[in-house]
Amino acid sequence: MRDARIDKLADVLVNYSTAIKPGQLVRLTGDPVAMPLLEALYEKLIIAGAHVLPRINPGVFGELFYEHANEDQLKYVPKLLEDEVALIDASIGIWAETNTKALTNADTKKQGVASSARRGLWKTFMTRAAEGKLHWVGTQYPTDASAQDAEMSLREYEEFVFKAGHLDKADPVAAWMEVAKKQQIMTDYLNDGRKHIHFQAANGTDLHVDIEGMTWINCCGRENFPDGEVFTGPNQNAPDGGVNGVVKYSFPAVHHGVEVDGIELTFEKGVVVDAKATKNQKFLIDMLDQDPGARRFGEVAIGTNYEITRYTKNTLFDEKIGGTFHAAVGAGYPETGNTNESGLHWDMVCDLRPEAGGGTITVDGEVISRDGQFTFEGWPGR
Repeated sequence: MRDARIDKLADVLVNYSTAIKPGQLVRLTGDPVAMPLLEALYEKLIIAGAHVLPRINPGVFGELFYEHANEDQLKYVPKLLEDEVALIDASIGIWAETNTKALTNADTKKQGVASSARRGLWKTFMTRAAEGKLHWVGTQYPTDASAQDAEMSLREYEEFVFKAGHLDKADPVAAWMEVAKKQQIMTDYLNDGRKHIHFQAANGTDLHVDIEGMTWINCCGRENFPDGEVFTGPNQNAPDGGVNGVVKYSFPAVHHGVEVDGIELTFEKGVVVDAKATKNQKFLIDMLDQDPGARRFGEVAIGTNYEITRYTKNTLFDEKIGGTFHAAVGAGYPETGNTNESGLHWDMVCDLRPEAGGGTITVDGEVISRDGQFTFEGWPGR
């Protein structure tokens, strides 16, 4: 018998996050280790009247690909896959790693080439999502590998994952609707003609981002799940390039299973002009050098999920931690007004809470967050 919380999760993803309608074509992807959730989702999708396109993809395939693929294979993008991204109505993706370090020793140049080659797929996917033609959501299935990264037992990690998604509550959808309400108050404030956001942290972060004319998005369980953030993109057309200053990330950033720690990025006129890391700096540089857009921010965001209180080496959760902000180098989200194109989209997190030394978020001279807590009543966490 399946864990009842898995059926709750499947119900939320199908009937709330993607709001599947009869006759829609839905792509369902995941590793076989997540079969209990994949089965629950398939059942919910069929009951909802969808046409399901299963894409069961064992993680070991990625390892074998980067070990043996030649230049032509790295750059090859099947027309079938292009058509798939152009035609599906929804995409539900399950992240379920059996070995989160499987690609640690994979050739970074190869990863950059493959990622850049698929830049067009990302653009099509994000453009269709921005136009409301494609609904998507991704979620985490608890595995031993992810539990080990989080330094928890599998049972503890399951509790962590399901609580972060409000699946411990009698009515998770109602809980997410309340999240949406509070975050909308915050989003409305940020969309009310704001021009400049300034992030400062005790670790030396001093980052200025031009947000004039950009749109902030309320993330309340409709795409990433669990959710809990509001995000936008820098104004690429600003005279100063949109991003200037230094950001020092508080936690290791993981991409393709490779952990990069001690990241410090310096921006001038919107571009990373200096990048440092205390661990796996070469990988960081290789990812930033894969194409011109990789050295620009595509996203800046503020974490609002106060159910998530600890770092777990999983960006899905870490970027949502209430009291943090994160920013992604690489591709932007067109719905924000940022059209930066890249094969990369890599989120990295900076902690503003007291245990990290504290920090502030200031918008047009007004402090909206101090030491990880919002200063306005009615906002998340208040």
